Amino acid sequence: MPLSFRRASLASLGLAFGLSALCLSPLMAQETKPADATAPATAPAAPVDPNAVVATINGEKLTEADLQLAEGELSQQFAQLPPDQRRAAALSAAIEIRVMAKKAVDSGLDKDADFQRRMAFLQARALHGEVVEKEVVDKVTVAEVRARYDQEIANTPPVNEVHARHILVKTKEEAEAIIKQLDGGADFQKLANEHTNDPSGKTSGGDLGWFGPGQMVPEFDKAAFALDVGKYTKEPVQTQFGWHVIKLEDKRAKQPPAFDDVKDQAKQAVIRDKYFAMVKDLRAAAKVEISDEKLKKDVDTLEAGK
Repeated sequence: MPLSFRRASLASLGLAFGLSALCLSPLMAQETKPADATAPATAPAAPVDPNAVVATINGEKLTEADLQLAEGELSQQFAQLPPDQRRAAALSAAIEIRVMAKKAVDSGLDKDADFQRRMAFLQARALHGEVVEKEVVDKVTVAEVRARYDQEIANTPPVNEVHARHILVKTKEEAEAIIKQLDGGADFQKLANEHTNDPSGKTSGGDLGWFGPGQMVPEFDKAAFALDVGKYTKEPVQTQFGWHVIKLEDKRAKQPPAFDDVKDQAKQAVIRDKYFAMVKDLRAAAKVEISDEKLKKDVDTLEAGK
């Protein structure tokens, strides 16, 4: 089950509003100008007081922290704006939210039963996100990530990869004629440059580089991995692309990915495992009663599959 450990955004909280500052602005159609490589480096920004008042709306203070929250939560809506305009757009959106929220309260919409239920759910969802972030994500250590990487590498069966060349032609007869020339001592790379229909192989002697199992179409894959080093296929190999003559240049054990290349995936795996372990413990300690027997059975089945 894929999980998102990001805090719930304002958009996901059901706040559907026009954001007129964006919708009515032609800036949405503009692209961000590329940075001037010759411009001098910008000095680091001075620390900002999160409690500094940026604006006052109907007597209610909107602080720097409030503005930064709005800018972060609404970042997707502001993605097409130039960076120097996102702060103003965030403030405009925050003001819009505040005045619309006041109207909702003045109209008694905050007392509506459906709204109250939705807010209760959203509060629980936000608290869920806080627990995951503070008790799971923030507590993952580099040592745990490294251990998960080592575990995955140890559990992965060794796999060979091969370095091969090929000559691709349209007909079986053409491929058979090339094999006869090879049997007579012709140079594979020269024949590839002269006859292959693979554009990338016309100047490389048909070189395909290194590849592992499953990276080529099945017929090609099977034939290439069956060859001994230095040998070529004695029968043409047909695929959806045409007819191939394949030569195996070398074989080697495929090296596992470096830790730095996959550490983010390893960290996500650690987070996932810790999350499910926490949920399992909390669910076991909670008293949960489901009145509908069929629904209970379906939930139990779903939970068992996690």
